[in-house]
Amino acid sequence: MSTASGAAAQKDTDTPPWWASFPEPKAPCHRLEAADVMQLLESHASLGPHGDRSFLLVDVRRTDWEGGTVATSINLPAHTLYQTRPVIYQLCKQAGIKTIIFYCGSSSGRGPRCAGWMQDYLNEVGEASITAAILKGGVKGWQKAYGSRMMDCYDAKFWAN
Repeated sequence: MSTASGAAAQKDTDTPPWWASFPEPKAPCHRLEAADVMQLLESHASLGPHGDRSFLLVDVRRTDWEGGTVATSINLPAHTLYQTRPVIYQLCKQAGIKTIIFYCGSSSGRGPRCAGWMQDYLNEVGEASITAAILKGGVKGWQKAYGSRMMDCYDAKFWAN
């Protein structure tokens, strides 16, 4: 390895991860199976476009937001989540949301971290009627279980690899 590439590799290992500037989440969060979330989506779809919705799906992927996303999800990249928790809370409170469901690619890193931060905030403000949860297996688990069903912007080529 050249000195220049060795220095670059060393610099990469010296750089703290993006989440290092934020506190570690404290609150435990419930993990929902893909089947539970599918049931929520199907129930909501049966109510029509004007039906009340009690949950919000949040995809916290950033540049790896490929292959599609679980239907009706909003994308709030994980690196922006901590700072925007008060706004997310206010919007969910006003909309009557009871469960905020977070996920990333596999829901083993960003999804649980963001759900924990959100639950920490809900606990700090004394909010007992809204909870944060994690989609177990993330979008990869969803796609494995359901393929393109209930996915927006589904890209079969991405999943074929």
